[in-house]
Amino acid sequence: MRPDALLYPAPEGLYCPEGGFYVDPVRPVEQALVTHGHSDHARPGHVNVLATRQTLDIMRLRYGDGFCASEQAAAFGEELLVNGVKVSFHPAGHVLGSAQIAIEKNGTRIVVSGDYKRRPDPTCAAYVPVPCDVFITEATFGLPVFHHPDPMDEIGKLLASLRQFPERTHLVGAYALGKAQRLIRLLRDAGYAEPIYIHGAMEKLCDYYIGQGIDLGELLPATIESRDKSAFRGAVVVGPSSAFADRWARRFNEPLPAFASGWMMVRQRAKQLGVELPLVISDHCDWPELTETIRELHPAEVWVTHGREEALVRWCQLQGIKAKPLHLVGYEDEGD
Repeated sequence: MRPDALLYPAPEGLYCPEGGFYVDPVRPVEQALVTHGHSDHARPGHVNVLATRQTLDIMRLRYGDGFCASEQAAAFGEELLVNGVKVSFHPAGHVLGSAQIAIEKNGTRIVVSGDYKRRPDPTCAAYVPVPCDVFITEATFGLPVFHHPDPMDEIGKLLASLRQFPERTHLVGAYALGKAQRLIRLLRDAGYAEPIYIHGAMEKLCDYYIGQGIDLGELLPATIESRDKSAFRGAVVVGPSSAFADRWARRFNEPLPAFASGWMMVRQRAKQLGVELPLVISDHCDWPELTETIRELHPAEVWVTHGREEALVRWCQLQGIKAKPLHLVGYEDEGD
């Protein structure tokens, strides 16, 4: 079966006409298969949603009980038939519950990777390579300039700053799903045992991670109305970056703004955000990891979506691998 007859881009998202479903649709559809819980991939309003149990739970936490009319949970590695098309979900290593989706019919298998990373991360299941004829890869950091450092080295910078400025409250911006919990766990793994304060927007997701067996240590709410500001001297406060731009952040003791993201490699971005301590911690693959993954899988074709598509397409072509950009819209870098 021709791959582009099994799956192709439509205005709603990647569409499988044989199975009558979309993958990570950006508009409400009858049948949606969702790779993970970030809002640019998991949107409310679909009639039926098929995803991992953790992704479904996360969608409910973010959107409420009415995020869809009906849901179906898929276990990793379980093979399901959707209108005669075989689908299976496999760990993507991006955030808790994140999955690659394998779609197979008449001897052709396409793997939609969603967002994925290859670095070790105890807060989610590790990426598993899935053999396929066509690999659909993101390219968020799909330029040769992107080589992400060891995350523990970046955590070392945060710990060094805490020692250097013991009177300042370190406000660390991090995306609420995935990055915040990974950052907290990295701090714990580096030996930081003090309470970590979290913004209210992160409490439900952190509680869910803890309920799934992810040890995040002692977390306290970052509320200061009823607490002496001096309690936050030398403390770590984790919250969404948007919160650090409002009056809430200015209430803390000599706040030192930090931000954890792969985009902190770009100095101009850090400067624009007013970040004093950029932490290059990404939940996506960097350039070497993207190219190594493609080499490892050695698919007949690579389709590249959301990110720096053209550079990765060109690299594939130079390796003798057929490749094309999909030019999908509506997918940002929320999870980084």
